Amino acid sequence: MPESRRTPSWLWPNLLSLDAPIVALAWLFMFEKTWRMYLPWHGFAALGLAVWAVYVWDRIIDLKLLSEGDDKLGQRHEFHRRCLPWAGWLAFLALLLSGLLAGFFMPAEIIHYGKLVLVMIGAFFVLTVFALQDREIPVIRNIMAGVTFGYGTAMAAHVYVPLYEPSQGPWALMITPEMLAFAFLCVLNISAIHFWEHSRRTTDPEQRAENDLTLTIPLTVLAAACLVFALRDPDSTTRPFFYAVLVASALLYVLNRLRDRFSLDALRVMADVAMVAPLPVFFALSAS
Repeated sequence: MPESRRTPSWLWPNLLSLDAPIVALAWLFMFEKTWRMYLPWHGFAALGLAVWAVYVWDRIIDLKLLSEGDDKLGQRHEFHRRCLPWAGWLAFLALLLSGLLAGFFMPAEIIHYGKLVLVMIGAFFVLTVFALQDREIPVIRNIMAGVTFGYGTAMAAHVYVPLYEPSQGPWALMITPEMLAFAFLCVLNISAIHFWEHSRRTTDPEQRAENDLTLTIPLTVLAAACLVFALRDPDSTTRPFFYAVLVASALLYVLNRLRDRFSLDALRVMADVAMVAPLPVFFALSAS
Protein backbone atom coordinates (compact mmCIF):
# COMPACT_ATOMS: atom_id res chain seq x y z
CA MET A 1 0.00 0.00 0.00
CA PRO A 2 2.72 2.59 0.75
CA GLU A 3 4.28 1.87 -2.64
CA SER A 4 0.97 2.33 -4.48
CA ARG A 5 0.42 5.68 -2.72
CA ARG A 6 3.70 6.90 -4.15
CA THR A 7 2.55 6.09 -7.66
CA PRO A 8 1.30 9.27 -9.40
CA SER A 9 -2.32 9.09 -10.50
CA TRP A 10 -1.48 9.92 -14.12
CA LEU A 11 0.62 6.75 -14.36
CA TRP A 12 -2.10 4.29 -13.38
CA PRO A 13 -3.69 3.90 -16.87
CA ASN A 14 -0.28 2.85 -18.16
CA LEU A 15 0.35 0.46 -15.27
CA LEU A 16 -3.08 -1.15 -15.75
CA SER A 17 -2.58 -1.43 -19.55
CA LEU A 18 -5.62 0.78 -20.08
CA ASP A 19 -3.83 3.35 -22.24
CA ALA A 20 -3.94 1.32 -25.47
CA PRO A 21 -7.65 0.35 -25.15
CA ILE A 22 -8.54 4.01 -24.51
CA VAL A 23 -6.67 5.05 -27.66
CA ALA A 24 -8.31 2.26 -29.68
CA LEU A 25 -11.83 3.18 -28.53
CA ALA A 26 -11.29 6.88 -29.24
CA TRP A 27 -10.21 6.18 -32.81
CA LEU A 28 -12.90 3.54 -33.32
CA PHE A 29 -15.41 6.29 -32.55
CA MET A 30 -13.73 8.50 -35.16
CA PHE A 31 -13.79 5.69 -37.73
CA GLU A 32 -17.48 5.15 -36.99
CA LYS A 33 -18.40 8.81 -37.52
CA THR A 34 -16.12 9.21 -40.56
CA TRP A 35 -17.60 6.22 -42.34
CA ARG A 36 -21.10 7.26 -41.22
CA MET A 37 -22.28 4.05 -39.65
CA TYR A 38 -23.70 2.97 -36.32
CA LEU A 39 -21.68 0.70 -34.04
CA PRO A 40 -23.48 -1.06 -31.17
CA TRP A 41 -21.88 -1.17 -27.73
CA HIS A 42 -20.55 -4.70 -28.16
CA GLY A 43 -18.33 -3.59 -31.04
CA PHE A 44 -16.57 -1.15 -28.71
CA ALA A 45 -16.49 -3.71 -25.88
CA ALA A 46 -14.99 -6.46 -28.07
CA LEU A 47 -12.23 -4.16 -29.30
CA GLY A 48 -11.39 -2.76 -25.86
CA LEU A 49 -11.18 -6.20 -24.25
CA ALA A 50 -9.04 -7.65 -27.06
CA VAL A 51 -6.56 -4.76 -27.04
CA TRP A 52 -6.24 -4.90 -23.26
CA ALA A 53 -5.59 -8.66 -23.32
CA VAL A 54 -2.91 -8.40 -26.03
CA TYR A 55 -1.09 -5.62 -24.16
CA VAL A 56 -1.14 -7.53 -20.87
CA TRP A 57 0.30 -10.64 -22.54
CA ASP A 58 2.93 -8.54 -24.27
CA ARG A 59 4.15 -7.31 -20.89
CA ILE A 60 4.00 -10.80 -19.37
CA ILE A 61 6.17 -12.11 -22.24
CA ASP A 62 8.67 -9.34 -21.51
CA LEU A 63 8.79 -10.47 -17.89
CA LYS A 64 9.27 -14.12 -18.79
CA LEU A 65 12.06 -13.57 -21.30
CA LEU A 66 14.00 -10.69 -19.73
CA SER A 67 16.02 -10.95 -16.56
CA GLU A 68 14.97 -8.88 -13.57
CA GLY A 69 16.69 -5.51 -13.65
CA ASP A 70 16.88 -5.34 -17.45
CA ASP A 71 16.66 -1.72 -18.60
CA LYS A 72 13.84 -2.67 -21.00
CA LEU A 73 11.60 -3.33 -18.02
CA GLY A 74 9.79 -0.41 -16.43
CA GLN A 75 7.22 0.29 -13.73
CA ARG A 76 4.44 -1.19 -15.88
CA HIS A 77 6.32 -4.49 -16.01
CA GLU A 78 6.99 -4.46 -12.27
CA PHE A 79 3.28 -3.90 -11.66
CA HIS A 80 2.42 -6.94 -13.80
CA ARG A 81 5.10 -8.97 -12.02
CA ARG A 82 3.32 -8.35 -8.72
CA CYS A 83 -0.02 -9.27 -10.32
CA LEU A 84 1.09 -12.62 -11.76
CA PRO A 85 -0.41 -15.11 -12.34
CA TRP A 86 -3.94 -13.75 -12.21
CA ALA A 87 -3.18 -10.97 -14.71
CA GLY A 88 -2.60 -13.58 -17.41
CA TRP A 89 -5.84 -15.36 -16.57
CA LEU A 90 -7.77 -12.09 -16.61
CA ALA A 91 -6.32 -11.32 -20.03
CA PHE A 92 -7.35 -14.78 -21.25
CA LEU A 93 -10.90 -14.25 -19.99
CA ALA A 94 -11.01 -10.79 -21.57
CA LEU A 95 -9.98 -12.23 -24.94
CA LEU A 96 -12.51 -15.04 -24.60
CA LEU A 97 -15.29 -12.55 -23.84
CA SER A 98 -14.17 -10.41 -26.76
CA GLY A 99 -14.42 -13.42 -29.06
CA LEU A 100 -17.89 -14.29 -27.77
CA LEU A 101 -19.12 -10.73 -28.31
CA ALA A 102 -17.68 -10.67 -31.82
CA GLY A 103 -18.94 -14.15 -32.72
CA PHE A 104 -22.48 -13.80 -31.42
CA PHE A 105 -23.29 -10.13 -31.89
CA MET A 106 -21.14 -8.69 -34.69
CA PRO A 107 -21.70 -9.36 -38.42
CA ALA A 108 -20.58 -12.75 -39.71
CA GLU A 109 -17.96 -11.04 -41.86
CA ILE A 110 -15.93 -10.50 -38.67
CA ILE A 111 -14.55 -14.01 -39.26
CA HIS A 112 -12.88 -12.94 -42.50
CA TYR A 113 -11.51 -9.77 -40.92
CA GLY A 114 -10.44 -11.69 -37.81
CA LYS A 115 -8.34 -14.25 -39.69
CA LEU A 116 -6.03 -11.53 -40.91
CA VAL A 117 -5.74 -9.79 -37.55
CA LEU A 118 -4.94 -13.11 -35.83
CA VAL A 119 -2.08 -13.68 -38.28
CA MET A 120 -0.84 -10.16 -37.56
CA ILE A 121 -0.99 -10.68 -33.79
CA GLY A 122 0.87 -13.98 -34.10
CA ALA A 123 3.59 -12.32 -36.19
CA PHE A 124 3.78 -9.48 -33.68
CA PHE A 125 4.42 -11.85 -30.75
CA VAL A 126 7.05 -13.78 -32.74
CA LEU A 127 8.83 -10.53 -33.60
CA THR A 128 8.54 -9.43 -29.97
CA VAL A 129 10.39 -12.55 -28.78
CA PHE A 130 13.23 -11.93 -31.25
CA ALA A 131 13.31 -8.19 -30.53
CA LEU A 132 13.88 -8.80 -26.81
CA GLN A 133 17.23 -10.40 -27.58
CA ASP A 134 18.35 -7.35 -29.57
CA ARG A 135 19.49 -4.09 -28.02
CA GLU A 136 18.72 -2.06 -31.14
CA ILE A 137 15.40 -0.40 -32.00
CA PRO A 138 12.96 -3.14 -33.19
CA VAL A 139 11.85 -1.40 -36.39
CA ILE A 140 10.10 -4.37 -38.02
CA ARG A 141 8.34 -5.29 -34.78
CA ASN A 142 7.14 -1.69 -34.36
CA ILE A 143 5.80 -1.61 -37.92
CA MET A 144 3.93 -4.86 -37.34
CA ALA A 145 2.56 -3.59 -34.01
CA GLY A 146 1.36 -0.31 -35.52
CA VAL A 147 -0.25 -1.91 -38.56
CA THR A 148 -1.93 -4.55 -36.38
CA PHE A 149 -3.27 -1.90 -33.99
CA GLY A 150 -4.46 0.29 -36.85
CA TYR A 151 -6.09 -2.54 -38.77
CA GLY A 152 -7.68 -4.08 -35.68
CA THR A 153 -9.19 -0.76 -34.62
CA ALA A 154 -10.51 0.12 -38.08
CA MET A 155 -11.77 -3.44 -38.57
CA ALA A 156 -14.27 -3.11 -35.73
CA ALA A 157 -15.98 -0.32 -37.70
CA HIS A 158 -15.37 -1.50 -41.26
CA VAL A 159 -17.06 -4.83 -40.64
CA TYR A 160 -20.36 -2.91 -40.55
CA VAL A 161 -19.93 -1.64 -44.12
CA PRO A 162 -22.91 -3.11 -46.07
CA LEU A 163 -22.14 -6.24 -48.08
CA TYR A 164 -23.36 -4.72 -51.34
CA GLU A 165 -20.74 -1.97 -51.25
CA PRO A 166 -17.50 -2.69 -53.18
CA SER A 167 -15.44 -1.19 -50.34
CA GLN A 168 -16.46 -4.03 -47.99
CA GLY A 169 -13.95 -6.71 -46.92
CA PRO A 170 -10.57 -6.97 -45.15
CA TRP A 171 -8.45 -6.31 -48.23
CA ALA A 172 -10.53 -3.27 -49.13
CA LEU A 173 -9.94 -2.01 -45.58
CA MET A 174 -6.18 -2.45 -45.93
CA ILE A 175 -6.00 0.17 -48.70
CA THR A 176 -8.35 2.80 -47.28
CA PRO A 177 -6.51 6.11 -46.73
CA GLU A 178 -8.03 6.43 -43.25
CA MET A 179 -6.72 3.06 -42.05
CA LEU A 180 -3.31 3.62 -43.65
CA ALA A 181 -2.94 7.07 -42.07
CA PHE A 182 -3.95 5.81 -38.63
CA ALA A 183 -1.71 2.73 -38.88
CA PHE A 184 1.25 4.93 -39.87
CA LEU A 185 0.50 7.18 -36.89
CA CYS A 186 0.45 4.11 -34.60
CA VAL A 187 3.82 2.93 -35.97
CA LEU A 188 5.36 6.34 -35.21
CA ASN A 189 3.76 6.48 -31.76
CA ILE A 190 5.17 3.08 -30.82
CA SER A 191 8.55 3.83 -32.38
CA ALA A 192 8.83 7.19 -30.61
CA ILE A 193 9.18 5.52 -27.21
CA HIS A 194 11.96 3.26 -28.48
CA PHE A 195 13.80 6.19 -30.08
CA TRP A 196 13.53 8.16 -26.85
CA GLU A 197 14.78 5.21 -24.79
CA HIS A 198 17.64 4.64 -27.21
CA SER A 199 18.63 8.33 -27.08
CA ARG A 200 18.77 8.18 -23.27
CA ARG A 201 21.15 5.20 -23.40
CA THR A 202 23.68 6.81 -25.75
CA THR A 203 25.93 9.81 -25.34
CA ASP A 204 26.84 9.93 -29.03
CA PRO A 205 25.46 13.24 -30.37
CA GLU A 206 25.36 11.87 -33.93
CA GLN A 207 23.25 8.91 -32.81
CA ARG A 208 20.88 11.20 -30.92
CA ALA A 209 20.55 13.46 -33.94
CA GLU A 210 19.89 10.43 -36.16
CA ASN A 211 17.13 9.24 -33.81
CA ASP A 212 15.59 12.70 -33.87
CA LEU A 213 15.65 12.87 -37.67
CA THR A 214 14.33 9.33 -38.07
CA LEU A 215 11.21 10.33 -36.15
CA THR A 216 10.84 13.89 -37.45
CA ILE A 217 10.84 13.08 -41.17
CA PRO A 218 8.05 10.44 -41.08
CA LEU A 219 5.92 12.67 -38.81
CA THR A 220 6.30 15.52 -41.30
CA VAL A 221 5.44 13.25 -44.24
CA LEU A 222 2.36 11.91 -42.44
CA ALA A 223 1.15 15.40 -41.53
CA ALA A 224 1.61 16.59 -45.12
CA ALA A 225 -0.17 13.54 -46.54
CA CYS A 226 -3.11 14.05 -44.18
CA LEU A 227 -3.36 17.69 -45.21
CA VAL A 228 -3.46 16.65 -48.88
CA PHE A 229 -6.09 13.95 -48.23
CA ALA A 230 -8.23 16.41 -46.26
CA LEU A 231 -8.12 19.17 -48.87
CA ARG A 232 -8.78 16.78 -51.75
CA ASP A 233 -11.95 15.41 -50.16
CA PRO A 234 -14.75 16.99 -52.23
CA ASP A 235 -17.46 16.18 -49.68
CA SER A 236 -15.37 17.07 -46.61
CA THR A 237 -16.59 13.88 -44.91
CA THR A 238 -13.10 12.63 -44.07
CA ARG A 239 -11.51 16.00 -43.31
CA PRO A 240 -12.07 15.84 -39.52
CA PHE A 241 -10.42 12.41 -39.42
CA PHE A 242 -7.32 13.46 -41.37
CA TYR A 243 -7.03 16.67 -39.37
CA ALA A 244 -7.17 14.53 -36.20
CA VAL A 245 -4.24 12.45 -37.48
CA LEU A 246 -2.42 15.67 -38.35
CA VAL A 247 -2.95 17.05 -34.83
CA ALA A 248 -1.68 13.82 -33.25
CA SER A 249 1.39 13.94 -35.50
CA ALA A 250 2.08 17.54 -34.49
CA LEU A 251 1.79 16.68 -30.79
CA LEU A 252 4.22 13.78 -31.17
CA TYR A 253 6.61 16.15 -32.95
CA VAL A 254 6.40 18.61 -30.04
CA LEU A 255 7.02 15.79 -27.55
CA ASN A 256 10.03 14.70 -29.56
CA ARG A 257 11.49 18.19 -29.37
CA LEU A 258 10.87 18.44 -25.61
CA ARG A 259 11.72 14.85 -24.71
CA ASP A 260 14.76 15.67 -22.55
CA ARG A 261 12.56 17.59 -20.10
CA PHE A 262 10.49 14.56 -19.06
CA SER A 263 11.02 11.10 -17.63
CA LEU A 264 10.41 8.09 -19.86
CA ASP A 265 7.28 7.18 -17.89
CA ALA A 266 5.92 10.68 -18.42
CA LEU A 267 6.77 10.50 -22.13
CA ARG A 268 4.90 7.20 -22.49
CA VAL A 269 1.81 8.70 -20.91
CA MET A 270 2.03 11.91 -22.94
CA ALA A 271 2.51 9.93 -26.17
CA ASP A 272 -0.81 8.20 -25.43
CA VAL A 273 -2.43 11.54 -24.56
CA ALA A 274 -1.24 12.85 -27.93
CA MET A 275 -3.21 10.03 -29.56
CA VAL A 276 -6.44 10.89 -27.69
CA ALA A 277 -6.12 14.69 -27.67
CA PRO A 278 -7.37 15.09 -31.30
CA LEU A 279 -10.80 13.75 -30.29
CA PRO A 280 -12.19 17.21 -29.32
CA VAL A 281 -10.81 18.59 -32.61
CA PHE A 282 -12.62 15.83 -34.46
CA PHE A 283 -15.84 16.62 -32.56
CA ALA A 284 -15.62 20.32 -33.35
CA LEU A 285 -14.86 19.84 -37.05
CA SER A 286 -17.54 17.18 -37.46
CA ALA A 287 -20.13 19.44 -35.87
CA SER A 288 -19.24 22.30 -38.19
